[in-house]
Amino acid sequence: MVFLMLLSSCGGDDYTYNPVPTEIPGEDSTDDDPGQTVAISDEELMDFIQEETFKYFWDFAEENSGGARERYHPNEPGRDTNVVATGGTGFGLMALLVGMERGYITREQGLERLQTLLDFLENADRFHGVWSHWINGTNGSVIPFSPQDNGGDLVETAFLTQGLICVKEYFKDGTQEEKVLAQQADELWKGVEWDWYTQNQNALFWHWSPNFGFQINLELKGYNEVLIAYVLAAASPDHSISKEVYANGWASNGGIQSGNTQYGFPLLVRHPGAQQYGGPLFWAHYSYLGLKPRGLSDEYVNYWNVNVNHSNINYSYCAENPKNFEDYGEDCWGLTASYTRNNDGSIGYNAHHPANDTGVISPTAAISSIPYTPTESFRAMHYFYRHKDKLLGPAGFYDAFSPEYNFWVAEAYLAIDQGPQIIMIENHRTELLWNLFMQNEDVRQGLEKLGFQYSN
Repeated sequence: MVFLMLLSSCGGDDYTYNPVPTEIPGEDSTDDDPGQTVAISDEELMDFIQEETFKYFWDFAEENSGGARERYHPNEPGRDTNVVATGGTGFGLMALLVGMERGYITREQGLERLQTLLDFLENADRFHGVWSHWINGTNGSVIPFSPQDNGGDLVETAFLTQGLICVKEYFKDGTQEEKVLAQQADELWKGVEWDWYTQNQNALFWHWSPNFGFQINLELKGYNEVLIAYVLAAASPDHSISKEVYANGWASNGGIQSGNTQYGFPLLVRHPGAQQYGGPLFWAHYSYLGLKPRGLSDEYVNYWNVNVNHSNINYSYCAENPKNFEDYGEDCWGLTASYTRNNDGSIGYNAHHPANDTGVISPTAAISSIPYTPTESFRAMHYFYRHKDKLLGPAGFYDAFSPEYNFWVAEAYLAIDQGPQIIMIENHRTELLWNLFMQNEDVRQGLEKLGFQYSN
């Protein structure tokens, strides 16, 4: 399955975002009555989660490049210190914009960090304009993700490009220095040779290596997390794809559609390996951090309905709890790819979904689904907060946990799980990233080229 490919404090800054845990509001005993608790409001809870999660991309960024580290284990601070995640860095670009808007850092501090990061990306290894899955933060060289995956990763690059376009739009009308940064972001994404990654066929392919060429031969075919790659490929001014590439590749000439229904919610699209309940919830997140799903449809499906129904099915499955896992229910739900509990109690990695449910809940699943299931997501967020003594670490809620096993917690983080939380909460609140991405003229032209209807 394609989703298994996705495992995923800047030197020189005068300012360092305060790594001391934020004062935790609400839902704690009051001074007057230790037995009485004070509820935290939904608004306060969103503030808290965004600010805590922002620390992953500021305090714990790779120190040379400012990029997002692939992972961070607080109990092993030296682990993979210089491994920069390309897709996670794209999410980090968007998180930095949220941090500036929310006042966690100043605009000047954000600009300085972004200048460092874009300079790093400009000088990093690229393969027909495409970045690798992992990059060495000390020198910009590729770190192989697997023996044959030592070249370009088109999907990780698409996630990065989504962030670059948001940066371009955010700064394009600013000061002269900001306009220079916006131009740099624009040129970086426009250098991606999307058409090269078709192999002259009517589809996009995930990988190309200078040593192994297209030997991995993994076609980007929906439904999964890769829609954004096709939209950006169509939007590219110099390396665009035709609509036929999209129709045959992503949509399988209509084969992407599904008539399956679960819990009264039509699935609408075929989920490989997960036809009954749908796949891991990150499929409803990664492509839609900038690409606004509300009002987005092509000739095959309405993507807002796809994501709302996918999220509701995931929630309904956990609420039903057919395997009788401890604490699963209306306020403890969310299955997606994340760290997991191995049989020996150690930390592993798994793409959780209802057909692959091991009793492990991933906070990013419910939190990042807040635009689609606000009521259900708030219930989960309050549950995570009530258990903050176990779930809250130095950069937000830990990646995964399981009440089934003595409340086992993976005390670790992944960039691709932290990023969607701060971004999708912001899209729920203000549509900041959706608005930035969707106002880009190249993006709009690409969507129109593929026959999409979309809202402003």
